[in-house]
Amino acid sequence: MDDAVRVAPRLASPMPAGKPPGARDEAANMARLLAILTGIAFVALVTAVVAENALVPVWAALLYALAYITAGYSGAVNSLAALRQGDFSVDVLMLIAALGAAAIGEPLEGGVLLWLFSLSEALQTYALGRTRGAIRSLMSLRPDTARVRSGDGTRVVPVEDLAVGDVAIVLPGERIPVDGVVEAGASEVDQATITGESVPVSRTIGEPVLAATVNGPGVLEVRTTRRASESTVARIIALVEEAQATRAPTQRLIDRYGNAYAWSVLLGSVSLGLVGALLLGWPRVDAIYRAITLLVVASPCAVVISTPAAYLSAMATAARLGILFKGGAYLEAAAAVDVVAIDKTGTLTAGRPELTEVVALGDRRPDEVLALAAALEARSEHLIAQAVVAGARKRGIVVDEHRATAVRARHGLGIQGRVDGLAVAVGRSQLFDAAGSATDAARSAVARLEAQGQTAMIVGVGPRAEPIGVLAVADAPRRNALAAIAALRAAGVKRIVMLSGDNVHAARAVARAVGIADDDVYAGMLPADKVARVEVLATQGPVAFVGDGVNDAPALAAASIGVAMGAAGSDVAMETADVVLVGDHIERLPDAFGIGRAARRIVRQNLAFGFGVIAVLVAATVFTGIPLPLGVVGHEGSTVLVVLNGLRLLAYRPALPAGG
Repeated sequence: MDDAVRVAPRLASPMPAGKPPGARDEAANMARLLAILTGIAFVALVTAVVAENALVPVWAALLYALAYITAGYSGAVNSLAALRQGDFSVDVLMLIAALGAAAIGEPLEGGVLLWLFSLSEALQTYALGRTRGAIRSLMSLRPDTARVRSGDGTRVVPVEDLAVGDVAIVLPGERIPVDGVVEAGASEVDQATITGESVPVSRTIGEPVLAATVNGPGVLEVRTTRRASESTVARIIALVEEAQATRAPTQRLIDRYGNAYAWSVLLGSVSLGLVGALLLGWPRVDAIYRAITLLVVASPCAVVISTPAAYLSAMATAARLGILFKGGAYLEAAAAVDVVAIDKTGTLTAGRPELTEVVALGDRRPDEVLALAAALEARSEHLIAQAVVAGARKRGIVVDEHRATAVRARHGLGIQGRVDGLAVAVGRSQLFDAAGSATDAARSAVARLEAQGQTAMIVGVGPRAEPIGVLAVADAPRRNALAAIAALRAAGVKRIVMLSGDNVHAARAVARAVGIADDDVYAGMLPADKVARVEVLATQGPVAFVGDGVNDAPALAAASIGVAMGAAGSDVAMETADVVLVGDHIERLPDAFGIGRAARRIVRQNLAFGFGVIAVLVAATVFTGIPLPLGVVGHEGSTVLVVLNGLRLLAYRPALPAGG
């Protein structure tokens, strides 16, 4: 039977979310069953040989029959399933060869053929099952029950019964049962099971946490934001299941011609037997024997299994690192990428502005300027306002939003109000130009900061909003962005460009910080502009687009392969992209392409080896004749070696450590 059909669908069978996979791991169960049957067949064959030599033909025949039944069980089941679908598969060829050997008085050789075929399938099923087990083990890490706040106390309920809005109490050292937001408490959370991040991250009120991660020293109260079946870990499992069931172009090509190839092998074997017996004068038994041998050695088991062995291993390794490929087709696409286009905000940068500089004007002190601005901005939900408040607190300034009254937002310009009765305004220079209060010193500071790629805001006080200082915020590059860009180039990507909706100064400032040339920066781009640029880049070769999966969805769809960042909290990213970086770590981007290239390299090695072994064995069978056991060992041995070569991808080492 076609090994891809025989093994891969079993590995891709759906699993109910939220329940341990151990007892229902079909690949492991099948491997155990095949191991038992193979062991029985081996004992039966050895005992049959003993009975044959002891001249007890009845017992020998019964034992050979037992060996054929146990060793050929899987092949017979798979053959019937394939024939019902109109397929003529490798399993059928093996059964014909074994029965043919028995018919010409060589039951031992036929039994050995079936035994080695069964042993090979058991090893393949076990080895490939490891690639699924590496991912499905994630589900067993999530606790089965949760401690839920109820009235004045708590109660323990099954995780599946938690509804959105329920509050789970997580004690130190416990695994977090659900995706949610911290409602009370603070702690360090180990997210290695989901994101691959080796260093625990700090989590406090308002910050997200993920199911299956481990709570540190503090007690957390987590408000559920997703049901257990919709959690990040459950979606990871679902994506991997879908990916394993999706075949790569190379595998589909092999499958497409597999049936025709099997028929050609059967016809070629029959032709060899007829030509040998009728035209070349071979004894009839020798002609049949050589035809059976050709039937075995020409079977393409190693070729058929070469692609799934490598790609399932690659997807398991990638998922362990927090990289989800939605199928083998995207592994092949990643391997071929020459150009990578990357969105700036939320991808190369954290997507969260930070206060970078406070410029005091006149006789004002920086802390005084920042304290007034932070008190006013504390009444705003804008990202820049939050950056100002966070920056003030980081500098030791106590921020009290109740100091601000009569707060009024000026859309696109800034915010105005009173702080302790004093009129205060914070905003863009246009706000102060309109009031006629902007000074040369304020304009000069704004120009300098904006030339550096920062967003500048003037702080003014009094009835005419006289400028007393200038604040600068910037979306800083991710900590590992520079190393990630260098690793991308080392992985074989020929060109890296940045696409940004921000102004050219801000875009180039980030690009220079991460190692992208000014000529490869495209700023001021709307979503449609990004799509157009991706299409232009595609004329230079396969192009990948990396974005946040929300505003960048059109460009993700237009690229040869779309890679979404930040999927741990974004359903849109999961649905739009071809590849998802679960942990929101830019340092995993080079691995997405590195694993694709490694998988392509191993598939090519496997195909070359598989076809080479077939060519050598077929030539030896046709022109010189080889013993059937030798042909069986060569055929099954090459299949096992191909599987083991594919499993080398499980040992892939990431280009950079996690933690960016």
